[in-house]
Amino acid sequence: MTTMTGGQAVVESLKAEGVSHVFGLIGSAGMEIFDALFDAKSVRFIGVRDERTGVHMADGYARASGKAGVFLAGQNGPGATNLVTGLAQAYAAYSPVVALAGSLSSAHIYRDAFQEVDQLSLFKPITKRTMMLTQTARVPEMVREAFRVAMSPRRGPVLLNLPRDLLADSAEFARAPAPRGRQFDGVFTAPRDVLEQAASLLKGAKRPLILAGGGVKNSGVHESVIALAEALQAPIAMSPGHGDAIPCTHRLYAGQVGPRGNAVASDLAKRADVILALGTRLGFNTTFYSYDNLNKDAKIIQVEVEPTAIGRFFPVEIGVVGFAGEVSQGLRSVMQGHAPGNEVRDWCEAFVQARKAFVEKRDADAGTGSDPLQPAFLFKTLRQVLPDDAMYTMDAGTLCLQATDNMRYAQTPALFTPLDFGLVGFSYACGLGVKLARPDRTVISLMGDGGFGMAHSEIGTAVANGISTVCIVMNNGCWGAEKAYQRDFFGERYIGADVPNPPYDKLAELWGARGFRVDHAADLAKTVAEAVACGKPAVVDVKVDPAALYSFRRDSFKHRAQNNKG
Repeated sequence: MTTMTGGQAVVESLKAEGVSHVFGLIGSAGMEIFDALFDAKSVRFIGVRDERTGVHMADGYARASGKAGVFLAGQNGPGATNLVTGLAQAYAAYSPVVALAGSLSSAHIYRDAFQEVDQLSLFKPITKRTMMLTQTARVPEMVREAFRVAMSPRRGPVLLNLPRDLLADSAEFARAPAPRGRQFDGVFTAPRDVLEQAASLLKGAKRPLILAGGGVKNSGVHESVIALAEALQAPIAMSPGHGDAIPCTHRLYAGQVGPRGNAVASDLAKRADVILALGTRLGFNTTFYSYDNLNKDAKIIQVEVEPTAIGRFFPVEIGVVGFAGEVSQGLRSVMQGHAPGNEVRDWCEAFVQARKAFVEKRDADAGTGSDPLQPAFLFKTLRQVLPDDAMYTMDAGTLCLQATDNMRYAQTPALFTPLDFGLVGFSYACGLGVKLARPDRTVISLMGDGGFGMAHSEIGTAVANGISTVCIVMNNGCWGAEKAYQRDFFGERYIGADVPNPPYDKLAELWGARGFRVDHAADLAKTVAEAVACGKPAVVDVKVDPAALYSFRRDSFKHRAQNNKG
């Protein structure tokens, strides 16, 4: 038995969980934890400038590493409330973030104390679980439970409130046990008879399609999925935000489906007669909950670890509660000896040729570069210049939405987006977390100028900690998505759409980072290559044509389009 303060016990519990990085912002309610971190040589503390962006870092770290990302908010009240956007983002992305929030002293609860807010109620709707430490002696138990819940299927964020008096108090603690029960191996192995039913459907398909989602990407099971696809001669399309579920260099790679995908992949989903949906909810960004983006007559086999996700939005022929990788391996096993017929092979070969033609046309349409610089040329240049190991983080917004299906995801995982939460200001901070998780990879953060304006204070974090990502700011001087809607549906009545910015390359240099600027298309390739090679935190301010706007959610303004016609 060892006597420790609650703060020391928190740090020892984090070490027992194998935590190597803690993101946080110092505050008086958590000082006992910060002081204990001073002596924790195995844990690297990354001090951030804002709790919101700090949680985005922990989110990116979690997604890139496959482990829980940890964020420590040292101040109750405003320090905790600043976590809301970051945790809501992690919740939408099923990202295992463990947030530790300082809380006011137990004796001050319900007394309108300084910086008091009901942190339990605040976070419950946007976390898998929100908990409150009730006794100093329970620190190891509560921290262990936070990690267990965050990492269990489906993964997601957990918040643990830590009253400052309990962190200061001392108690006797036993040696912390090693983490256990986190891998959940074999828990969701599908029964053989269910696999045989699914295999029978797939064998009888004339136009089979595998639709891969986050369950494939986040569990790193692309090899199993590819082996199954090759046996079936089925193209592999991906849900939006998971265009890196398999490497883009594979012959069966189709890219992303749906309104934010590409025409070839989307056509597959509209024509396939059997769809194997692996690790995907068939949710909003994939389908807009409409058969406009999915063959209404297709027989769907849906595989998900979350039972309530199966058949939620579309009726399924067979639902399988299971891990995408295990189910793929199981299907491959029961389909040994299967030989696709000529009709299936023709379907697959037609796709391969269509994909090849699509890629060639995309490059041709992007042109050779002229001013003002067009987004398509920027994306083409990035495909040519950036290395195969590149990992991309993106914001929401018109330019990033256009970019999502345009990058080369040669090594998985490689794409980190806000997914269904759709916020801006995410990409840069997320990229810092991704780089810390994967220092061996090149990390590129794409942002619009508006979103970067929300996050550029974290350049200080990057410089202070030597986190060498490259942020490419696509600077069109406006909130592009909203300005497109005002242009297309509101008679060009612009209000609040234009964003005056400082030269972000100069701002980066003031922070101590490398700053680069591109005003002309002819300078783009060499400038991006130089930024990647510089080996320091870098920002590339790229002037993009402000007229190159696109209305992604045209469906939301059908009433406006009709009114405009009238």
